[in-house]
Amino acid sequence: MNSEILKNRTKAYSISIGHLIVSLPYNILNKNYSNQLVRCSSSVGANYRAACRAKSTPDFINKLKIVEEELDETMFFLELIAEFNPDKKAIILESWKEGNELLSIIVASIVTLRRNEQNRKS
Repeated sequence: MNSEILKNRTKAYSISIGHLIVSLPYNILNKNYSNQLVRCSSSVGANYRAACRAKSTPDFINKLKIVEEELDETMFFLELIAEFNPDKKAIILESWKEGNELLSIIVASIVTLRRNEQNRKS
């Protein structure tokens, strides 16, 4: 998968979560969890774009680690929102699955990059 496809997927992911958040009923839990969810989900795409502009392989890996953390945080807040909005579980599960796919891609990339760096140094 090339970087443009991942840029588009991470942006679409942030947008789909934005649509989900807008559809939630207003209450104190949804308000607070949604605020966190907006930040971490939009950070996924922003930090992936930053990673694509990395100055070195170690810099690229470090930036991908941030993407990994933000995806994991996004999935956590999706789980919390699903718990308090059972009528939205199906759509939340779709977002969670996409987040998990993106997380798998990012983790596999980090593992491959680290292995390649080790081989290069050996």
